[in-house]
Amino acid sequence: MDLAERTARSRGFDGFSYADLAKAIGIRKASIHYHFPTKADLSERLIERYHTSLKERLAEIEAACSSAGERLSALIAVYRSALHDGQTVCLCVAFSICRESLPEAVVNRVGSVRAMVLDWIRATFELGLRDGSISSISDPAQEACAILAMLEGAHLAARTAEDPAPFDASTQLLRARCQSASEGNNTGV
Repeated sequence: MDLAERTARSRGFDGFSYADLAKAIGIRKASIHYHFPTKADLSERLIERYHTSLKERLAEIEAACSSAGERLSALIAVYRSALHDGQTVCLCVAFSICRESLPEAVVNRVGSVRAMVLDWIRATFELGLRDGSISSISDPAQEACAILAMLEGAHLAARTAEDPAPFDASTQLLRARCQSASEGNNTGV
């Protein structure tokens, strides 16, 4: 599963075969087919696992970070770490690129993952309105849509360049919104 996910995130879901996985692991293709009869089955398991993992990570951020600015900064860090120095993108982006090759259940699950992240970001901006730790919040729902699109687009830019620098440049203004509000809170302004 780990190898399949890394491969899908670096080469796209259409960019590898069971033969590629079997060779990399040192097993026969039949062994993979035993657990995942089709690539569609593998894609379903991958997105289920990804959904669970991301949901847990968002809960960890909430538990560790009390302010909205800290939470949003932590989310940016999660997306940045998923880049692996520009060699991979998040699984939702990887699967979105090859949407036509995926079963409808997987496409729907990608939508569910994105909806979960959008809700989390929206709630974070709502907290930011209350705690003042993110500057210049207009509409939390619109902010959430824009931020998720920015994070996913920044993933594509970084992967294209094989360098996280475009991601860092794309998220710089958002990180500054969290820092400047936080600095304002610390000084009582």
